[in-house]
Amino acid sequence: MTLIKSISGIRGTIGGSIGENLTPIDIVKFSAAYGQWIKTQRNKEHYKVVIGRDARISGKMVQSLVMQTLSGMGIHVVDLELSTTPTVEVAVTMEHADGGIILTASHNPKQWNALKLLNKDGEFLNAEEGQQILEFVDEGKVEFAEVDQLGKISYHNAYIDLHIEEVMKLNLVEVDQIKEAKIKVVVDAVNSTGGISIPPLLEMLGVEVIKLYCEPNGKFPHNPEPLAKNLSELSKKVVEENADFGIAVDPDVDRLALVDEKGEMFGEEYTLVSVADYVLSRRKGATVSNLSSSRALRDVTEKHGCKYYASAVGEVNVVAKMKEVNAVIGGEGNGGIIYPELHYGRDSLVGVALFLSLLTEKQIKVSELRSTYTSYFMAKEKIELTPQLDVDLLLDRMAEKYQGEEVSTIDGVKIDFAEEWVHLRKSNTEPIVRIYTEAKSQNKADDLAKRFITELKEMS
Repeated sequence: MTLIKSISGIRGTIGGSIGENLTPIDIVKFSAAYGQWIKTQRNKEHYKVVIGRDARISGKMVQSLVMQTLSGMGIHVVDLELSTTPTVEVAVTMEHADGGIILTASHNPKQWNALKLLNKDGEFLNAEEGQQILEFVDEGKVEFAEVDQLGKISYHNAYIDLHIEEVMKLNLVEVDQIKEAKIKVVVDAVNSTGGISIPPLLEMLGVEVIKLYCEPNGKFPHNPEPLAKNLSELSKKVVEENADFGIAVDPDVDRLALVDEKGEMFGEEYTLVSVADYVLSRRKGATVSNLSSSRALRDVTEKHGCKYYASAVGEVNVVAKMKEVNAVIGGEGNGGIIYPELHYGRDSLVGVALFLSLLTEKQIKVSELRSTYTSYFMAKEKIELTPQLDVDLLLDRMAEKYQGEEVSTIDGVKIDFAEEWVHLRKSNTEPIVRIYTEAKSQNKADDLAKRFITELKEMS
């Protein structure tokens, strides 16, 4: 069992020992540290934090602990109850709150839960802010409120509807066009809050919805990460129902995966690629993804005469780069769409609406749309580290060896060759070096990964 404290929050498995698992004591300590941090950001009389959770079984218990801890610090809480990560992000700004917490372990199995922390802009904390909270945890310097200054808890369960309304109001969401197309879609929401957000959005857009695992009871029917190996039932259902395509989201609804009308994966990397293609066709501007995302986004961006930028891995880094270059669309290759017209956070609801706008504009099948993009294939490997290994020195040597190629060192080492690339980076949570490669065939991607595993071992 596990407890992981990092600058992005705390996550772990429910049950077990204090300091080794995500126990009630650890939840309270971390919530209090976040509350203390909130009070350092602005000097004001009243503070407000928005809380929402995915549908996992431990959610109610964790949420009660978090809310009552913040109340004990004199912080008012807006409880969204069952919600999604992007909905909480939207709610923070609409409530003019001082921060927000999403209780979700994202794609991790049911025994996991986590606290994802947001700032007053509804965005994830940066490294410096996260480090401040970790210091509050370690030092235990937390001030609780006196009895007359306890925070109040209010309930607001309409934010998913408000979120949907905001999506439908976006200029690039062609509501009438989508309604006229008479689309049929199968939705696999892995029995979490995608089941109470994606189908209502689709229905508002006039789409016929076939629900698969849309009951938000937290009983995940399969591994909740929206990868091809976990979505066989969705693929089968799309074909059986003669649907136009299938939609899969993870438990907190910030990752979007698509299945075409033949039951074949559209490709998680190509969710962002296709949506960016649509946005750029209407509005020119920069795009951003992280260094480990597909080159296909760069191809599409340059096709529209625009500039592509790469950031370090991690949503907060993508967002920072998007703001720096004033990007019109960005995200991560795991199916995360960030559309700043609404907010700076991965959002499957926005992704669905923009994808439907593209599909109905082109009036082609999903498989035909996919064939319009260059096919790239990825390999993902890792090497376990030994205590005596100087990884930073190893990566410096690798960058020096390939200095004749296009090399980026903003997050590990990425080497861009003419038709393929490799990205080597040290994991923030495990004692491993991750090796990502991409090429125009799976064999070439696999071979490139094997080649660099060998080179790393020879250098160490």
